Amino acid sequence: MRSADRQSKRDQIMLAAESLFTNRRFHEITLDEVARAAGVGKGTIYLHFADKEDLFFQVATSGFAQLCEIVERGAAGGVPFHESLLAVCRQISAFFQRRRQLLRMMQTEDGRMASEQGAMRERWLTHRRPLVAALGKILADGVREGAVRQDVPPAALASILLGMLRTRARELEAGDEVSLDMVVGLFLFGAAAHGPPLQGSIRGVDGYPGRTPGLV
Repeated sequence: MRSADRQSKRDQIMLAAESLFTNRRFHEITLDEVARAAGVGKGTIYLHFADKEDLFFQVATSGFAQLCEIVERGAAGGVPFHESLLAVCRQISAFFQRRRQLLRMMQTEDGRMASEQGAMRERWLTHRRPLVAALGKILADGVREGAVRQDVPPAALASILLGMLRTRARELEAGDEVSLDMVVGLFLFGAAAHGPPLQGSIRGVDGYPGRTPGLV
């Protein structure tokens, strides 16, 4: 089988697994069902994946790679920090909306990996770290501009922001009431009704028109 054909079959199988995850749990889905949905023989699945766990693991981690590309493309130089951050968050949010099944798989695997130890957990983190690092670079720009506090590592801030974006995509039904701009505003400024004096300017964040905090 040619390399391009092998990749095409692999992609078919991964998309089929993702589609089956819409309203069902991991243990409820069989490889026979994945094979039928992908239009391949069950044996073809084993040419690309060790077992069902490996298939779902690889589908979930493919989300990290795709999100990392989105963040890296959006982190072009020469753009002010706040504009760059908001633009990237919009693209991440759009990805979550387009690929809701994949987001669910990523969160399910993330929960499963939390109880794993050793090589499997390290393998998961190896796929996750580039995404956190890519978003962390944007937040590090904010630190250099004085828009983001310096006492929290950018990687930790990136993980927190990703969690907020996932929560909005998965759990907040009233999306119009909690807009993406609001989420970014909450991340940057917090939820306190009153805070320290604000200085500077920021555009596009609901509730904070034309203001940037002196201390974030």
